[in-house]
Amino acid sequence: MKDKAYDQFGRAVDKATDTAQGVARQVEDFSGKAMDQGREAGERIQEVAGNVNVKGAVDKSVKDQPMATLAAAAVVGFVLGALWKS
Repeated sequence: MKDKAYDQFGRAVDKATDTAQGVARQVEDFSGKAMDQGREAGERIQEVAGNVNVKGAVDKSVKDQPMATLAAAAVVGFVLGALWKS
C-alpha cells in the first residue's frame, strides 16, 4: 500500500515537473520573441530619431509593424515608470 502511494506521488511530481518545464519553455520563447521585437523597434526608433517628421515615422511603424511598435511603447513606458519611481 505504501509503495503504491509513493509511486502515485512520484508520478504526480513528474507530471507537475514536466508541466512546469513546458510552461517555462513557452515563457522563454515568448520573452525571446518580445525581446527581438523590442530590439527591432529600438533600431527603428533610432532611425526615426534622426528624422524631423516623427509623427509620420510613428504612423508608418504602427502600420508596418504594430507588435514591434507596441513593444517599444511598453519598453519606453517601463523605463519612464522606473525613472519616475526612483
